[in-house]
Amino acid sequence: MMALLLAVPRRLYFANAAGARHGKGLQVFEEFEVTPEPAGATDPGFFNRIAVGLSDLFKRDPASEAAKPVELDPRLLPYAGKVTSAEEAVAHIRSGSHVFVGTASATPRTLVAALETMSMPPAGLELMHFITSEAFPHDEQGRATTRFRHRTFFVGSDIRAAVKQGLADYVPLSIARVPQLIEIGRIPVDVALIQVSMPDEFGYVSLGVSVDVIPAAIGKARIIIAEVNPFMPRSMGDSTFHVSRFDYLVQVASPVLEYVHPATEERVVEQIARYIGGIIEDGSTLQIGLGRVTSAALKYLSDRKDIGIHSDVITDAIIPLLEKGVLTGRRKTSQRDKIVTSFAIGTKRLYELIDRNPLFCFQPIDIVASTAVIAAQHRMVSVTQAFAIDLTGQVCVDQLRGEFYAGLAAQGEFLRGASRSAGGKAIICLASTTDADSASCIRATLDPGDGVTIARTDVHYVITEYGIAYLFGKSIRERAIALIQVAHPKFRAELFAQAQALGYLTPSQSLQNMRAYPVEEEHTVVLKDKRSVLLRPAVSTDGDSIRDLFHSLSEEDVFTRFFRTVRALSGNDVQRLCNVNFENEVAFVAVTGTRENPQIVAQACYFIDPSTNLAETAFMVSPAWQRCGLGAALQRRMAEHAAARGVRGFVAEIMATNQNMIRLAQAGSTNVTVEPGGTTVHVTSLFSDSPPTSA
Repeated sequence: MMALLLAVPRRLYFANAAGARHGKGLQVFEEFEVTPEPAGATDPGFFNRIAVGLSDLFKRDPASEAAKPVELDPRLLPYAGKVTSAEEAVAHIRSGSHVFVGTASATPRTLVAALETMSMPPAGLELMHFITSEAFPHDEQGRATTRFRHRTFFVGSDIRAAVKQGLADYVPLSIARVPQLIEIGRIPVDVALIQVSMPDEFGYVSLGVSVDVIPAAIGKARIIIAEVNPFMPRSMGDSTFHVSRFDYLVQVASPVLEYVHPATEERVVEQIARYIGGIIEDGSTLQIGLGRVTSAALKYLSDRKDIGIHSDVITDAIIPLLEKGVLTGRRKTSQRDKIVTSFAIGTKRLYELIDRNPLFCFQPIDIVASTAVIAAQHRMVSVTQAFAIDLTGQVCVDQLRGEFYAGLAAQGEFLRGASRSAGGKAIICLASTTDADSASCIRATLDPGDGVTIARTDVHYVITEYGIAYLFGKSIRERAIALIQVAHPKFRAELFAQAQALGYLTPSQSLQNMRAYPVEEEHTVVLKDKRSVLLRPAVSTDGDSIRDLFHSLSEEDVFTRFFRTVRALSGNDVQRLCNVNFENEVAFVAVTGTRENPQIVAQACYFIDPSTNLAETAFMVSPAWQRCGLGAALQRRMAEHAAARGVRGFVAEIMATNQNMIRLAQAGSTNVTVEPGGTTVHVTSLFSDSPPTSA
């Protein structure tokens, strides 16, 4: 008997990869509308890989859905001998079998329901799967009522209760390694339950929206049972199999779930997304993921050119960039002009784009997530959402308060591949705090129950709503400073004290800046000689680069800057030039090179005297960057910054022989007073016409 599985309107909830908590950006349950389409629609969907899992709404028993007989689809007539009912198909599964269950929206829910409701089910079955969607039964209290043992590579809400109850084992393994282990028999597969499209005129079906590990399971299973669904689109690439490979076909007509990613205006998500978008360059190749942050980050790429996609998953977030001509893939080093992925989740708009469209190339996960393939891509960018990170850079992504959430997916491969890509960026992002700012997600040491998912040796960029830290190749001291700098200000002093107690920071180190890094204050300027530099606020991790700048100065430059002979800068001297509070102390630097390897070629600062509301200025410019307009650019930038904060003007004590600096100070305003003082001159430059006031 054929079965028609009728879906009913409902809402689905996901928790994203940073956790399952309410009200904090990366760690909130996400709500998705699920709208079954009328018969005849081609409307596939897929579950969230980075999302922590489906909500307890999935405790609805698929077996309770209404079933009606349907006529045999004409496309199945040549294979009528293989067509059977779900109940008859699963009756061929032997006791003790290892049963692979297809992934997410391609989860064969009709087959799983038939297996769960058998009057005499096979004994000793083990069901093995990655992400599943609405597959396994739960009671009204949310307890798992599955009759079988499970082995899962991803702890979503469909299986989380079973893990807690001891009915399922979580395997912390990259999904990209699973096909190999299936091939060599380390992960046994006797039976494969999957969902496919209708066959074409040549007898080939498509795996549709979920290719992932399914080809490996098909290759080893001795019994393959496929739900054949007219709603499943035909994806292009390495996603087709001939019907002759399958032992039994079960016709279903079940609309594939449609997931609508909600728009977000949360400050935490938007700020992190803005930082991520800001460091993605023209010609980059992206692994986009499914988290809210990644989707939001794509909004900030509308002015980029020739962005490519090589990702384990794609979502609706790519559609606006496709429509604007941003996603061309023209600079990809392999599979140029193609959107390469292993599965998809989204709405009807995305699935209509995918169906029979050669722009999209679906491949098995071990191919898409090959570290060598990823590393070969031009400017590969990978983004991973995390729960927590310690001050040395160890990252937890699959546990929250000791409970397993989500899984490793293929993030390790993408992070390592992106880090080895020419111009690539491996990014970890997380909210700075847990719910209601009750605890810091940046910790001196990871808490008990926070497993180390990503080693400190593989961490490059770390982004929170308070800024960007770059850790790769940095010392423990430098890592601790950088991470404290992007922690929530509420916890920075505590983290600083803990870092000193652990010996990560010296007793002489100080903590000044308590604000979020103001990325909006970064400005790129083109100088008179056509060279460009980035002018940005100084950060405490600039200390070593500022020391290098000092040592590039001539003896004359040092004397005119410090009014004395200085052979080296002390730790306190360096900190005074970069570790400033941005209240009455402000510092800017001019930077060339990449964010991974920046070179500071100039530094300028001002210190406000509250009695006069005037600020004293000081500059250092590398000899190789003098007389090209860099000093003037820094002067203008500081004047803009100070005037916006209500500072009345600048004062500077300059050696009388330093005519270049005197001219620079005079050029900062139309209201300038120069007072000789022997070997020095005192320059006052007001931002308005009001005269200086005395203390």
